[in-house]
Amino acid sequence: MKRYLILFLIATNALLAQVKFEANVSKNTLGLNERVRIDFSMNEDGDNFVPPNFEACGFRVVGGPSQSISQSWINGRSSFQKSYTYILLPLQKGNLLIRQASIEINGQIYKTLPIKINVTNAVQQPNDPNEPAAVRTDDNLYLVADISKTNPYVNEPITVVYKLYFSYNIGITNWRELNKPKYNDFWSQNIDIKQLVAEEGMFKGQRYRYVVLRKTVLYPQKSGKLEIEPLTLDIDCQVPRGRPNFFGQVQLVEDSKRVSAGSNVINVKALPETGKPIDFSGAVGRFNFKVTPSRTGLKFGESLDLDVSVTGTGNLKLFSLPKPVVPSNLEMYDPQHSEKVTTPLSGMTGSIADKYTIIPQSKGNFPIKPLHFTYFDLGTGSYKTITSPEIMLNVIDGPGIANSGSTTPLGASKVAVTVNKAFAYVKQKTTLQPIKSDDFLGSGLFYSLMILPFLGIPALIIFRKRKETEDADVIGNKKRKTNALAKKYLSEAQKQIQHKEPFYIALEKAMHNFLKAKLSIETSEMSKDKISEILLMRNADAATVKEFIILTESCELARYAPSTSVAIQQDYDKAVEIISSLEKQLA
Repeated sequence: MKRYLILFLIATNALLAQVKFEANVSKNTLGLNERVRIDFSMNEDGDNFVPPNFEACGFRVVGGPSQSISQSWINGRSSFQKSYTYILLPLQKGNLLIRQASIEINGQIYKTLPIKINVTNAVQQPNDPNEPAAVRTDDNLYLVADISKTNPYVNEPITVVYKLYFSYNIGITNWRELNKPKYNDFWSQNIDIKQLVAEEGMFKGQRYRYVVLRKTVLYPQKSGKLEIEPLTLDIDCQVPRGRPNFFGQVQLVEDSKRVSAGSNVINVKALPETGKPIDFSGAVGRFNFKVTPSRTGLKFGESLDLDVSVTGTGNLKLFSLPKPVVPSNLEMYDPQHSEKVTTPLSGMTGSIADKYTIIPQSKGNFPIKPLHFTYFDLGTGSYKTITSPEIMLNVIDGPGIANSGSTTPLGASKVAVTVNKAFAYVKQKTTLQPIKSDDFLGSGLFYSLMILPFLGIPALIIFRKRKETEDADVIGNKKRKTNALAKKYLSEAQKQIQHKEPFYIALEKAMHNFLKAKLSIETSEMSKDKISEILLMRNADAATVKEFIILTESCELARYAPSTSVAIQQDYDKAVEIISSLEKQLA
């Protein structure tokens, strides 16, 4: 009896033992400058391990793969553990998805579950005490955002200069921007840096080398606490390892370091309400204001230009100029706006102008009222108003006005006849047509229209026979309809290329309808094995068939995984290439 009980327990143990293949990460939330460890572990030995495409998932492999195997015997029972380990560095922010890995164990394929990783902004990292001091880069590499002023007024310019400091014992070989700063609620202008030049300077009481990577001019657009998101860089560098050899040479090793300038908060002050004029349009800086007519004396029917301009230093592109007020006898057209503005580190400087074209509608003297331009002077912290002088336009006699010096008969009243210049541009020359015209009956057009229906009868007969032939071809019509539907979905995918989920739905439908048109199979028959078998029987290229299957599988997964616009465009181009190749191979 005891023997049967032992056999029963052994059989039960064997049934309960299951193959486990799973993926585990060291953390599910990390900063853009942090690393994550992922372990693919199994409790039985397997072959043909295929890791996910980490680059497509938004990660770069910076360590691994490393493999570990452990096997033990305890109380007559054996345990086995095998794992593959990778160290990953995120390439972007957001909710990233690490896709499935696969392995073959005892003739069966096992896959891990996808893992979601939330990547946030770069975080401050403490020094790792386990990292050897000789190769630690934390104390030798800094990214700093130098901000000229942290408490400006609204529309007062501030500058942000990003500097990369590095010590003399490390070398920089390459750098990449991973997270560009966003300037929400700021007007921003980047200043181009044509060439990176390494300079020397003091930082934290020590001498470092540094490179200026970015220069940006910002104009805050509202008051309050405004945050500047951090700039994050991925830097390839060379660091010394170990002690110098007998000849004093130090061995350099390649290392990768991610640095961040950190977020910065700007406390923006609102412009004072005391003394603010009603017509204040938001100009902040130091300006000159002018209103200049091209001339003040002109003949009736002529035009003049009125220039309203502001020159100086300040937020020239961020306010509007005052509009002239003219009498109803002057017709004023919409202005032509021009800007001659440069943006150095000190802020915008130059001039802006509105040019108005004015045409008088009658003779006389017409005043253009003074214009008022108000700005906030940062130097004095007060509002200043510049007023232009009044402009008087003198419109004198011109063509079309009777000679007032002519004589009139005795006893007759003197009448001046004025030609209204509003009709000066009416066309005075005419082209007359004879009232009597040729009869339509018997003309060339009459006979052409009469013969045309008889000429169309043969074309109608040919068209009808072709239509009857096409209608009789049921299979061909079905193929043409499905093929047209595939083209429709492919064109829909191109329209939805900026929207991930609708794009992949349309792309998958287009590929399925293409197969229905070419292979004459229904949707219910579209298994991967069936599709591959039929395509290969029709002499399709094996590599193209494999690419087709892989793309259809990735369409469904891509709907729920984060994708970049570059990846979506690549999938669309790949679909076009595959369909074109199969079109030629199955012809």
